[in-house]
Amino acid sequence: MNADERRFNTSHFSQINCAIQDRLKAKTVAGLNLSHISSDDKIGRVLSSALKSRLGSDLSYSEFDSYQYWHPEYFNLHQVTIFQDASEEEKAAILHIANRDLLEEAYFIEKAGMGYMAKMVLLAETIEERMLYALFSSDEVSHFAQISNFLPPQEVIGKDNAFLSLLEEVAEIADKTVLLFVLQVVLEGWGLSHYRSLAKSCQNPALSAVFQGFLQDESRHHAAGVTLFEQIAVDDASRDAILQILTLFLRMVQVGPQGVVAAIEKVKGDLSRQQKIRIFEELDTENHSGSRLNILRSLMQTEGGQIVQDLEQLGAFQPFSAERCV
Repeated sequence: MNADERRFNTSHFSQINCAIQDRLKAKTVAGLNLSHISSDDKIGRVLSSALKSRLGSDLSYSEFDSYQYWHPEYFNLHQVTIFQDASEEEKAAILHIANRDLLEEAYFIEKAGMGYMAKMVLLAETIEERMLYALFSSDEVSHFAQISNFLPPQEVIGKDNAFLSLLEEVAEIADKTVLLFVLQVVLEGWGLSHYRSLAKSCQNPALSAVFQGFLQDESRHHAAGVTLFEQIAVDDASRDAILQILTLFLRMVQVGPQGVVAAIEKVKGDLSRQQKIRIFEELDTENHSGSRLNILRSLMQTEGGQIVQDLEQLGAFQPFSAERCV
């Protein structure tokens, strides 16, 4: 091969590599924007057969009760004057949005979980670890399929969501230490508490059973993350990244139930600052956020507690007052 041929081959390879990298950038690990195929597609039929073999049921969507899975009391809406004074149609619309938001969040979390677990298969350092994460990936597939049964693809709204955006960014990180602590120690542990709450309060027996069924898997995912993280010596760069990410995440908890207030505003129209403050006060935002921050704090009590100490110095576990939530 002469010099001109080598230059051509090198240039050609470089062009191909750039094209591959551009395509990969469009398909993130979390895969939140991955689309669904037609239900009569050949791959779809193979997938349906495989899921039915694993789950033992038909996962075609059927509407149960128009998203009325959690009652006003679950969101503390029974304490909110503007909700109580609303018409029955407005109350139903607010509940519809609040319920759908909960399901959408679970849908996207499990969707991201498939990609994360697949990534951890590749990052595994032993055959046992690779096997474990392959099994975990299968768990996430089952969870996603079950949640999708209650939330058909055409109903999913691609809206802005700060938590999901953060989740998507974290999943791209190459640092395994950060991935383990943030996504498995903290978020999987948080998910365990969250799904338990959803299952307990859900008014639909079928959906309640789905969330209840997630708990053993989530517990196993969390425990594996804790075990693997404890075997790692955390360097300064990893600790700094963890602190930055968790500070952002905890801020989302500190500002209270923003989604509930947004649901009210979507139905009732623009709210003034004072109206929003009153709603946050009636939602008992400081206690609401405080209890969740305490759970998260307990999940982070590892690695000698240094991460918790650093976050405490930043005031990251202090819930915001109603005024600061607006």
